[in-house]
Amino acid sequence: MYRLRVKEVIEEQGKTVGWVARKAGLSDSVVRRMVKDPGYMPQVNTIMQVARVLKCRVEDLVEYIPDEHEEE
Repeated sequence: MYRLRVKEVIEEQGKTVGWVARKAGLSDSVVRRMVKDPGYMPQVNTIMQVARVLKCRVEDLVEYIPDEHEEE
């Protein structure tokens, strides 16, 4: 399973949802959903736009959490 870390990165950088949305050319509602719903998986290009404006890697915004039922 994957989990978004957008909220954590935005807070670490002292940015706001509105700032990220404006700089990335996205709607506030899309970025807000990325912040409020860690299980939400937007399109890859959306995550890439957010990573670009936050000057971080896509991997910094998406965390892999192994499923306890997943085979190794």
